[in-house]
Amino acid sequence: MLKHSLRWLTGLGAAGVLIIASAAPAVAAPTIEPYFQDATLAIGATPTVHGLFLYADEPTVLSDVSVRYDYRSLADKLTVTPADGQECTAPEPGVLVCAEPSDVTLYEMPPLGSGTYRNGAKRVNLGLTEDAQLGDSGDVAVSFQAAGGRRGSYTSRVRVGEGVDLTGGPFTTLSAKPGGKFSVPLVVANAGDTVINGFVAVFDLSYSIRTKDRFSNCRYADDHLVSCQFDVDIPVGTGLATALNLELAKDTYAPSNQSGYAQFMTTADFEDLTRVRAAVGARAGTPGSGPKLTLAEAPASVRQADQTDVGPAYDYTGWTIKTTGKNGTDLAAIGATLKGTAGSVVTATVGFRNNGPATLDGTNADYEAATHTAVELPPGTTAVEVPDTCQLRQGTRTYQCASEMLLVAGQSYTTKFRLRIDKVIANARGAVQVNAPCQCPAGGSFEDDIRPANDRATIVVNAAQGGGGHGDGDGGGGGGSLPITGTPTDLIVGIGALLLVTGAGCYLLARRHGGRFVA
Repeated sequence: MLKHSLRWLTGLGAAGVLIIASAAPAVAAPTIEPYFQDATLAIGATPTVHGLFLYADEPTVLSDVSVRYDYRSLADKLTVTPADGQECTAPEPGVLVCAEPSDVTLYEMPPLGSGTYRNGAKRVNLGLTEDAQLGDSGDVAVSFQAAGGRRGSYTSRVRVGEGVDLTGGPFTTLSAKPGGKFSVPLVVANAGDTVINGFVAVFDLSYSIRTKDRFSNCRYADDHLVSCQFDVDIPVGTGLATALNLELAKDTYAPSNQSGYAQFMTTADFEDLTRVRAAVGARAGTPGSGPKLTLAEAPASVRQADQTDVGPAYDYTGWTIKTTGKNGTDLAAIGATLKGTAGSVVTATVGFRNNGPATLDGTNADYEAATHTAVELPPGTTAVEVPDTCQLRQGTRTYQCASEMLLVAGQSYTTKFRLRIDKVIANARGAVQVNAPCQCPAGGSFEDDIRPANDRATIVVNAAQGGGGHGDGDGGGGGGSLPITGTPTDLIVGIGALLLVTGAGCYLLARRHGGRFVA
């Protein structure tokens, strides 16, 4: 696993890039959707840990949860045992039922700034018996039920393969300026005792890292490299290497450290991770039209058996790009001017704009917001609808709102507050402050704004002549709570970007948004 950027996603793996069509209508779905990733298991290997992930179309808490694992199609060949100490029973051969010891909290997405992701049940170990043979396969039907009649199921595939051990080359550090070009080594080796028959390199690259190459055995999302597949053998004790030509986007923040990783997977392990794409109508990344990317002279190989990496602790390589020079970010607050009579409800669309010149990328494994915005309500008003990303500061009329992790230069990030005018007060003023201080579990706000003078804007209700505020609003109408969001090409790049780029995340989020992801 990519320990540096996926420490909170251990066991999920990586899938590349997720693209969500923000204008697409939501897909009708059950209240809760489960997901249990496919698996290829190696004969003679230690059992591996797998978890059931649950998606809810709105935040919810499940009580009295039990999970049933039905593996009767592989009853004599597969073992399923508790991994996290939960109480389980085996009512019949090939069936395991486990009771969750406590409530399970579900989110549409991990809460920004929380540093947590809890949309999962307790895990189990999947292993093989002595009767398992190379080429065996079957299904594991995983279902759950909870108080209130909530239930759901997901069927995944389990295959029996041979174990191999992919390992990546050493980490590399280099430097480049925004817009600069550079090359990094891509090194993979066979650390096991079995020939590896083909593999896939899946890339976890910062948003700012781009490429102009278009190799026919690689896939891309715009200028972002997603993955490369190699149909070559790696003999025991040997390694292969090449160089990747990359560049930094002109809007890269500087000085900063940009990071990239390549995780190496067997062909079967990659299939296990990404087979769910077809179930949600996803598309693959765009293949290149140029020559093949080659690592070394090696004969093409016909795939003989499914293989799985039994030593994944070092199956990656990585690079740190020290971004030189100075390229900062100006976040400017957006206020609103509203008008209405006593008792009317008005909508304040407030937030901020990234004036650049640099994109602010706070993407990390703790799911921290890149910044926070404080929204102070004008006197005489009451908030009747508040975005899910905003929380009221205790004892105040001010809401603290978490931003996205990636704030692209040139984009605006706004959210809607529905305010009831309780009393008409001429020129009633509230405020919007971007980069507001925040004592948050996973970090605070952006502190290096290059133009702090525009970090604050006003919300004005029933402005006196000449007393308007900065920004726009409307005097009523529909519209519910919206998260602070922009449309930075609707692209999230890299394994470390979010859980959304994992196989589980692709399945769950695509269900919710009718989105399209690539891997």
